[in-house]
Amino acid sequence: MIETFFYNLWQVFLDLSPSLLLGLMIAGSLHAFLPKVLTHSGLEQPNFISVLRAALIGVPLPLCSCGVIPASLALRNAGASKGATIAFLISTPQTGVDSILVSASMLGLPFAIFKVISAFISGLIGGILVNYFTLHNNISQVITPVNSISIANSNRILNALHYAVFDLLGAIYWWIIGGIIAAALITTLIPPDYFTNQTWTQGILGMLIALAISVPLYVCTTGSVPIAASLIAAGMPPSTALVFLMAGPATNVATIGSIYQVLGGRVLFLYLGTVIVTSLIFGWSFDFVLANTVSLHHQHIHAATLIDIAAALLVIGLLLFLFIRYLIENFMQQTTVQSSDVLLKVNGMTCQHCVARVKSALEKCESVQEAIPNLSTGIVRIHGIQPKLNTLIQAVEQAGYKAYEHSQ
Repeated sequence: MIETFFYNLWQVFLDLSPSLLLGLMIAGSLHAFLPKVLTHSGLEQPNFISVLRAALIGVPLPLCSCGVIPASLALRNAGASKGATIAFLISTPQTGVDSILVSASMLGLPFAIFKVISAFISGLIGGILVNYFTLHNNISQVITPVNSISIANSNRILNALHYAVFDLLGAIYWWIIGGIIAAALITTLIPPDYFTNQTWTQGILGMLIALAISVPLYVCTTGSVPIAASLIAAGMPPSTALVFLMAGPATNVATIGSIYQVLGGRVLFLYLGTVIVTSLIFGWSFDFVLANTVSLHHQHIHAATLIDIAAALLVIGLLLFLFIRYLIENFMQQTTVQSSDVLLKVNGMTCQHCVARVKSALEKCESVQEAIPNLSTGIVRIHGIQPKLNTLIQAVEQAGYKAYEHSQ
């Protein structure tokens, strides 16, 4: 049993790693080379064009379902309409270049394309409904200009690598590890076709159960793909897995609370209604359009190429590196105390992507040498030469979070 588990674990790494690395490289390049002004412009008007742009921007961006919250709030603070904000909030966490490539690798290209189209259309519908049924008020705040446009290309390449490894993979690596282990366990413990004769996984009932489980929970879109692939291999209908992959990343308790607080109950109702209804519609549609096209690469034995093996070893190395780095940072934070440090209490950090976002925002401030956020406590320790408290709080708030001074 143990040998089978580790064999299945290695097979998941072989299937996942090449696409994951390629997705990370593309995501890092988008982050470093795409001017941020392109992602913040043209979203102000409460019309179809702004919603369309927001959905188009959101689909390829590799943001998790918690990391998309501050990004959406930043768009709203920059003047984006409520409809554009919701379109971005719905479409972004369901996809991302890394998730698209991993889905194509593990579930087949037709499934990945259908998932992208579903995310785009659901974001479009949500944005249109919000614009139509809500009042519109302008936001006077303007986002801080991004000064990375003038950075040399060599620095941009380093920035792309740093973002891909530390900000993106560093934000979701726990979920990647969990998804890979869960996929290997499912493949090992659940016989093939087990769910085929289980009526509760079939049809609309199975989709409703998937919704009930996925809506309140945090689900990483990339990390959940191996789980979905293993469940399909065990006989779960692809339509039920699609509902899980749509509703899970697009919703969770943190997102629901943030939307209610910032945009109000009516927008929250429209947002949840759009995610739930479109997930069911696209899940039902999938049964009639593409149900027989799902190809599970890890379900059959195939010869691993040198590229597959090298990619798997590299991903394992990166995951170990990030885990060891996490342990060292926690140890240093507990043992290193300087009288000149500033402590901030930051509300709203819910995942490692939030931690990376807050850290990056603070370390861009003048005189800040290092910012060390603690996800479990919400406290950020800032090393620097007498950094100004108001500047630090403003930087955190522009990143989409709330902050105030915390005493030693």
